[in-house]
Amino acid sequence: MNCDNSCFLDPQANLDYDDELLRRAENGSGEVLRFWESSSYFIVLGRTGVLEDDVDSTAAARDNIPVLRRSSGGGTVLQGQGCLNFAVVLSKKTNPVLESISASYRFILEKIIAGVGTLGVEAVFRPVCDLALKSTDQKFSGNAQRRGRDHILHHGTILYAFDLRLVSKYLKIPKKMPDYRNARPHSGFVTNIPVTREAVRNAITLQFA
Repeated sequence: MNCDNSCFLDPQANLDYDDELLRRAENGSGEVLRFWESSSYFIVLGRTGVLEDDVDSTAAARDNIPVLRRSSGGGTVLQGQGCLNFAVVLSKKTNPVLESISASYRFILEKIIAGVGTLGVEAVFRPVCDLALKSTDQKFSGNAQRRGRDHILHHGTILYAFDLRLVSKYLKIPKKMPDYRNARPHSGFVTNIPVTREAVRNAITLQFA
């Protein structure tokens, strides 16, 4: 598997580049793993996310926080420094388990669980596409997918040093919540994991090598 650590100053360029990696794979470039992190804050909606439902637009506009949209599904998230993004493009022919959406999430996220486990973080998979701390059931990773003809793009976030106070400032409580959230507010639901960016990148890379 190839590794690509391209990172751009513009958050939209980073989102677009994930899609470009999927396009290249469909044209024969092969599987790839990429990490990136934005130095500035931004909000990104999933493909079908509704701005009025998910975002405090007044607060975002006041603080010049751009609101973007990605090509994959999943919920609305706030990103910035301390939020590591990973994207992996995998072949459905090489990995037949990826044909099933639910099985593909489990297959990929079990690798992330194993990776952070080597760093002393006990994590659990929470369907459809979250990772949480085993001890508190607090979410530290959200994930989404875009599926091509022969490959899938799976990308996700890992919170490790993020200013969690900002989540409640810019994001509304979602109308649809996973059962394990138990109606918790953002402040009680999301958390950082105690790792460094370099350590978690290396640990995840080893799982996909």
